[in-house]
Amino acid sequence: MIDFGGQSVIVTGAGGGVGSALVKVLADCGARVVACDRKGVDLSADGIAEASHFDLLEDAAVADFAARTLSAGVPAAVISNAGWTRAETLAAVTPEALDREVDLNFRSAALLSQAFLPAMRNQPSGAAFVFVTSVNAMFHCGNPAYSAAKAALTAWMRAIATEEGRNGIRANAVVPGSIRTGAWDHRIAQKPEILGAVSGLYPLGRLVEPAEVARAAAFLASPAASGITGAALTVDAGLTAGNLPFLEQIS
Repeated sequence: MIDFGGQSVIVTGAGGGVGSALVKVLADCGARVVACDRKGVDLSADGIAEASHFDLLEDAAVADFAARTLSAGVPAAVISNAGWTRAETLAAVTPEALDREVDLNFRSAALLSQAFLPAMRNQPSGAAFVFVTSVNAMFHCGNPAYSAAKAALTAWMRAIATEEGRNGIRANAVVPGSIRTGAWDHRIAQKPEILGAVSGLYPLGRLVEPAEVARAAAFLASPAASGITGAALTVDAGLTAGNLPFLEQIS
């Protein structure tokens, strides 16, 4: 159903848990995967056609990457997956933490999309942006700076969808709940029982797997989703469907 036909798809944060899953899913769907991550991150996985190491927080590096990539052709899709958070409550949000989390989770993705937008307009088969956001953008469940950045990224996605649709460009977001990646390791180290406790908050009784997020992103990036733009697709094991802990308390 999904076939990119050898067209290039850019993936940021490609060396992480979701990024690695994206590489595999996209390659299986016939995409030429251009994988991006920070210096020192391993980008040698099968399925990566081209690897690029740079820091998304460096504006010049983002612009240079876009220029180098476009010199070889226009990508079919750009998937902004890179993200990071450690400031888990308001008390932990220092000015430095606020700047870093907003810049990495929103500003860098916005600048990257701006760098590619002009070239991606009016392509014969169209083009797509997919932003990996978070349920944190929909209601507060910690990490306030990260959450605010992801909410901003959702608004940015809708701006692209609305203003660039006439130019054949689609923009959508994948909205994951908690994903079982290495990002949970520091929490598990402090509190080993946390996975079991958090899993009970989800109607499916578990966290989301990286491959589930990757499949949703690949679909939205592909021609199979040609009529979908401006959408925020939750991949959250049912978390935003309702308040299961509340229901269990009153039933």
